[in-house]
Amino acid sequence: MAFEFKLPDIGEGVVEGEVVRWLVKEGDAIAEDQPMVEVMTDKATVEIPSPKAGRVARLMFDVGAKAPVGATLIVIETADGGSAAKPGASARAAPAPTPSALPTATPSPRPEAGKALATPAIRQYAREKGVDLSTVTPTGPGGRVTKEDVDRALGVAGRAPAVATHATATAQKQESDQRIPFVGLRRKIAENMARSKQTAAHFTYVEEADVTDLVRLREKAKASFAERGVALSYLPFVVKAVVAGLKKHPMLNATLDEARSEIVLRKSAHLGIAVATDKGLVVPVLRDADRKSLLEIARELQALGEKAKTGQLLVSDFGGSTFTLTSLGQLGGVLATPIINFPEVAILGVHKIRPRPAVVGGQIVIRDLMNLSISLDHRIVDGYEGAQFLAEVVKLLENPQSLIEPVATA
Repeated sequence: MAFEFKLPDIGEGVVEGEVVRWLVKEGDAIAEDQPMVEVMTDKATVEIPSPKAGRVARLMFDVGAKAPVGATLIVIETADGGSAAKPGASARAAPAPTPSALPTATPSPRPEAGKALATPAIRQYAREKGVDLSTVTPTGPGGRVTKEDVDRALGVAGRAPAVATHATATAQKQESDQRIPFVGLRRKIAENMARSKQTAAHFTYVEEADVTDLVRLREKAKASFAERGVALSYLPFVVKAVVAGLKKHPMLNATLDEARSEIVLRKSAHLGIAVATDKGLVVPVLRDADRKSLLEIARELQALGEKAKTGQLLVSDFGGSTFTLTSLGQLGGVLATPIINFPEVAILGVHKIRPRPAVVGGQIVIRDLMNLSISLDHRIVDGYEGAQFLAEVVKLLENPQSLIEPVATA
C-alpha cells in the first residue's frame, strides 16, 4: 500500500521548505527512522527520517523545489498499508544550519499538452546532447523527464542530430569543469543578500580604533577566563561596546516592517554573529546581549561558534536578530562594506588588529590599530547618527576597562 509522507510542521512559523538533498532514490528499500531527505527552512536545515519501512515509490519534489508544510514529499510502498505517520515523527536538526532565508524555487506545474516537464539542468543536458524533450518518454515524479530518460532517448536515436554537434563538442571540451547545484544554503544566502541590496539604501562608514590598551587588557584577562573554561577573544569586547552604543542610539537597534510601513525599535539587543562554516555563512543569534556580562557573552559566543562548526546549531539559535556583527578574524582585511542582514538596518564589520604607525603626543609610534566599518540603511539611519554610534563603540574599545569590570567579581 502507498504511504504518503507529508512535510511536517516544525514550528517557529515555518510554512515551507526547500528540498536540498534526497538521501534515497526511487526504488530504494528504506528502513524506519532512516534519513531520507534534507529540507531547508527559513530557520535551519533539517534532516527528516522515514516513519515507516518499505520501498521508495515516488519522490514528489526535485532538489531545489519548495514544498509547503503539509505537502506530500515522498510516497513509500509499505507492507502494512498504514496511512498515518508514526506518532512523534518529525524533522531533526541536520549538520548545516542556515541564516535567514527568502522564498526559493517552487515545484514545477504539470506540463501543458505537448510540453515536456523537466528541470533546467535536464533541459540543458538535453540541449547539449541534441535531444528534443518532446520526443522523450518521462518516467520521473509527476511526469518529469529524468537524465536517464534523455540517455534512453539517445540510445534509441543512435546519435545526436547534426545541429547539436557544436553544443556536444563544447560540452566535451568542458567535461573537466565542475558544476555545483545552486540550491540550498548558497542560494538562500544569495537571495537574502540580493534582497538587502535591492531594498536597503546602503551607506558605509569606516573608523579606526587604537586598541593597544584592549590588546593588553585581554592578554591579562585570558588566564582568568580560561579558569572558567572560556577562551577570551576580542569579539566579546566588541559586543559589549556595540550594546552600549545601541543603548545611546536605539535607531540602529531597529528592524523595518515594510508591510506595515513601521520602524520597530527593539527593546532588547539580539546580536546576529556571522560565522563561516564549510557549507556557507550562518548567522546564529546571541540573545539579550545587553543583559549579559563579558564572561557570559564570551561563553555563549564560544558555544555558538563550536555548534556552528560541528553542525549542531538548532532552529532556536536563529532568527529575531536586531543588529549583526561580521568578522573574518585573522583574515579581517583593511575594511569592507558588509551587506545589511534584512530586515535589520545596520551591520558592523570588525577587521584585523595590526601593529601600525600612529601619531601619539606628536610622536610616531607603533600602536595596535583596528578598522571598523558599519553599513547602514540610509532610509532609516542618518549618516551622522551612524557616525555617532561608531564613535561611541571606538571610545569604549580604546578605553576598555569598563567593559571587563563586571567580570572581576564573577
